[in-house]
Amino acid sequence: MIRVLIADDEPMIRSGIRTILRTDDGIEIVAEASDGGEAVTLTETYRPDVALLDIRMPVLDGLAAAGRIRARAPETAVIILTTFGEDGYIVRALDSGAAGFLLKALDPHELIAGVRAVAGGAACLSPAIAKRVIAQWRQTTPSRGYAARARIQTLAPRERDVLALLGAGLSNAEIAARLHFVEGTVKSYVSVILTRLEVRNRVQAAVLAVEAGLVPSP
Repeated sequence: MIRVLIADDEPMIRSGIRTILRTDDGIEIVAEASDGGEAVTLTETYRPDVALLDIRMPVLDGLAAAGRIRARAPETAVIILTTFGEDGYIVRALDSGAAGFLLKALDPHELIAGVRAVAGGAACLSPAIAKRVIAQWRQTTPSRGYAARARIQTLAPRERDVLALLGAGLSNAEIAARLHFVEGTVKSYVSVILTRLEVRNRVQAAVLAVEAGLVPSP
């Protein structure tokens, strides 16, 4: 069962998200918040697997709330869910430690898939957001590629294997199956990789894997 917290200052939006997620028997809504501060408090209380946060909320916006949640409840994966797709929000969301960035104007099945993805240890970006990340990567390939290759030199061969599969978008369970590991071993590898590469989340690690040439550019 995937335990989810929903945070949005509009009751109708929360109701819509709740209705969508409840169509999946494997997802349970454990708490709802109407502002970012409440989202942080409820996360500390209920320890959900996934926190769905709107960006523009009173008291504390979703990006600031994401940073505090990641610091206080690192086991909770954060998805930023918003109507706004500006590049500045994307960068700030990823820097805050969010594992996903989804636009509200997405298919209900994509929302459920996104929740399941981050709960399984993967990352998720709306297709439109992914295109922007890729475009930014392509614009800076020469300089960033050299730096990325230098950074991954600190990794052991098996850690690079895990990073390559992470960069290809595989979840922890899928990486474990591919490399014949147990899932707990993969989680340990990912934790070490994030620390050694000095990145905050799987999305940043995946981009670094692409920049370093471990996986083809999407």
